[in-house]
Amino acid sequence: MADPKTKKTYYLGTGRRKTSVARVRLSEGNGQIIINGRGLDEYFTEEKDRSSVTGPLNLTEMRNRLDVSVKVEGGGITGQAGAVTQGLARALKEMFGLTTSQQEAADGTDVVSSMAKKLRDSHFLTRDSRMKERKKYGRKGARKSFQFSKR
Repeated sequence: MADPKTKKTYYLGTGRRKTSVARVRLSEGNGQIIINGRGLDEYFTEEKDRSSVTGPLNLTEMRNRLDVSVKVEGGGITGQAGAVTQGLARALKEMFGLTTSQQEAADGTDVVSSMAKKLRDSHFLTRDSRMKERKKYGRKGARKSFQFSKR
């Protein structure tokens, strides 16, 4: 008879950037990162996007200890990379069980609270709220207008 499989614990995080939304799932593993069914190097071809995605993992020194599975949609490549970064940071925060009441109440959680502080200070938990400005009527774009002629 086969051994019953041990249930994996998953930690979830959602990240957003511009019009991109990323759903991140963390579990114990060997450092494999899968984005929309493809590997990290295959999905993000630019080095800046790859380094931004692995930023929270490198900061918390969990790069080779966690498996990351991501579903991301909407927006462009860089916006998706930003969304994955925020989702990953939120999942790491949830993994260490960090809420504001626990940070203040617990005495022996200096390491755990310092991880949250590192993520917060590196702006991985902060959503970048900049969005594209909408086009206005009577104009060529959001700000650009047609040439004005007085006479």
